[in-house]
Amino acid sequence: MKIAVYNIEGKETGSTILPKEIFDVKINSDLIHQVFVSLSSNQRQGSAHSKDRSEVRGGGRKPWKQKGTGRARHGSSRSPIWKGGGVTFGPRNEKNYKKDIPKKMKRKALFMVLSEKARTGNIVVLDELKFEKAKTNEMAKILKKLPLQGTVLMVLPKYDKKLILSVRNIQKTKTIEARNLNVLELMNSKHLLMPKETVKSIKETFKA
Repeated sequence: MKIAVYNIEGKETGSTILPKEIFDVKINSDLIHQVFVSLSSNQRQGSAHSKDRSEVRGGGRKPWKQKGTGRARHGSSRSPIWKGGGVTFGPRNEKNYKKDIPKKMKRKALFMVLSEKARTGNIVVLDELKFEKAKTNEMAKILKKLPLQGTVLMVLPKYDKKLILSVRNIQKTKTIEARNLNVLELMNSKHLLMPKETVKSIKETFKA
């Protein structure tokens, strides 16, 4: 697939060929959904935890005697029906939300989403993107000159601290290394911005 290449001034300087085996794959919505849900579930911490009656402090003494008071019988003030008592059917941190997905399925779904981004014109390729030092203001100016709208995911060929720091405080813009690219990040971003070198990194990282 042929795609235009831009410079940091927002002008077309040529074109490049995207690998067909990665950027021209037939879509399978069910597979993409399955991988998206699994990645989302794997990010859940499951830290919400409510105490049941055995974990609430106190309540060891019987509130009042069993008979003769005219009131209902109770054995503990930490019963779920008492204020300050345990919680019935509340969230517990024992639950495991993780879902395993085969690597081949994750890779295939990734190619599908990349292909859809390419088909819909939501991939912008730069001929080069290098900063001598981190400058958020300069990065913001570059982004405004490019055909980008909404959320942007900048895919870097390798770790670049200067670029990461330059993007960090720009709203609706995130950075990710090519080796960490995944369906979840792609689906949460409208546009994909990457230097020309990133295409090569993606091909080397996710080759069959």
